[in-house]
Amino acid sequence: MSCRRPLFILFVPLAFCFSDCSLAPASDDESPNQTYTDPAKADVDFAVQGEYTGEIPRDEGPLKVGVQVIARGNGKFRAAFYMGGLPGDGWDKEHKYEVEGETKDGITTLGNEKGAIQIKSGKLTLLDAERNRVADLKRADRKSPTLGKKPPDGAVVLFDGASAEAFENGRIDDAGLLVQGVTSKRKFGDCSLHLEFRTPYMPAANGQGRGNSGCYLQGRYEVQILDSFGLAGKNNECGGIYTIRDPDQNMCFPPLAWQTYDIEYTAARYDAAGEKVKNAAMTVLHNGILVHDHVELPNATTAAPVAEGPDKGPLFLQDHGNPVRFRNIWLVER
Repeated sequence: MSCRRPLFILFVPLAFCFSDCSLAPASDDESPNQTYTDPAKADVDFAVQGEYTGEIPRDEGPLKVGVQVIARGNGKFRAAFYMGGLPGDGWDKEHKYEVEGETKDGITTLGNEKGAIQIKSGKLTLLDAERNRVADLKRADRKSPTLGKKPPDGAVVLFDGASAEAFENGRIDDAGLLVQGVTSKRKFGDCSLHLEFRTPYMPAANGQGRGNSGCYLQGRYEVQILDSFGLAGKNNECGGIYTIRDPDQNMCFPPLAWQTYDIEYTAARYDAAGEKVKNAAMTVLHNGILVHDHVELPNATTAAPVAEGPDKGPLFLQDHGNPVRFRNIWLVER
């Protein structure tokens, strides 16, 4: 069928936003502590949540759109609808619309009087106000273009799955992955860092209690790690430089998907008297997309384990009580 109206007319902002809803209580029927680290053992909602993409047929030509569906526990869901495609894949960074809903009798429906999203057997269908089909979207299981990137000659390999000896308190789980809450024994100054991480699936958890960790350069400046899939993209969410700067867009993939940080870090400069004369700075690619471009870091992150100073510092991967896992960690000193 031909859609003569812009689709965003069908999806209007509700009287809430993701940032506010992240503080909402979990469902009464599912513990907020329910945590999954293996997709094969996840609840039935795990197969529904995720990313979907496709095109809306129009007289003036097809319109690319994307949808992120977020599981909230006990069959409840929230969805973000993006004009132009998913974040990092065409989204115009302006038009984002949010709806909520639930699963009944095997069909997940999210929407309002203006339109709806319906998911059944892995297929997402967009419906208009009269619940007529507008278009079908396919699941998009995206992978970072830097996933599995190999360290170049001369790189310092901190973790390749063989040993956690490069870290204080280094631990490897049964799957051969590095457990959160470790500090590198070696200390660094200017460097290029590659790191791969995976947040757990915690459908009923909220806010900072949902897949929380952090990647601290020199133990001082944190790039947040959090399951903030589908959220607004704030400095305390995935990809944010904590307390300093929001990412340019939220590139967080769904929980249990492997994600990457590729960070160019320049340490602060100090004079002979030990006074800082130039702030540290970093450029961050989250899942291959630039989210920070040479951002200055005027101060250390709140609760950073290492105070600012002229000395080199370690890579610190924070333990915030959630089973975040890491692999393929290496850096090149500059």
